Amino acid sequence: MMQLLNVPIPGVLELQAKVFEDSRGSFSETFSRRTMAGFGIDLEFCQDNESFSSSSGTVRGLHLQVEPHAQGKLVRVVHGAIFDVAVDIRPDSPTFGQHTSVDLKAGDNRALWIPAGFAHGFCTLADETVV
Repeated sequence: MMQLLNVPIPGVLELQAKVFEDSRGSFSETFSRRTMAGFGIDLEFCQDNESFSSSSGTVRGLHLQVEPHAQGKLVRVVHGAIFDVAVDIRPDSPTFGQHTSVDLKAGDNRALWIPAGFAHGFCTLADETVV
């Protein structure tokens, strides 16, 4: 189960996963197609990437894909922390050129959905960060 935290720019979603804890540890659902559809996002994953950065202060991006290869991204930190940025590059969008940013860290059980039409990048805030 995921909860919508913030919609800083229409289409960009900050998501909070519900965590279930007991004496064994914890469990959380990090993705649900049904939940995403409830937020107006109909998607099928076609690719899953993992990025490792050994040092804090590593900058990756801004990356973007243009049609016919445009794609959305679901960003989550598995280890470490990042300052994550999404920039609206949709020419006909009322928020064209605007950006939003969020700090994501391992253990906060949050993710950022960045739709197609946005440039994306991040700066690591901790050594040995895995995104």
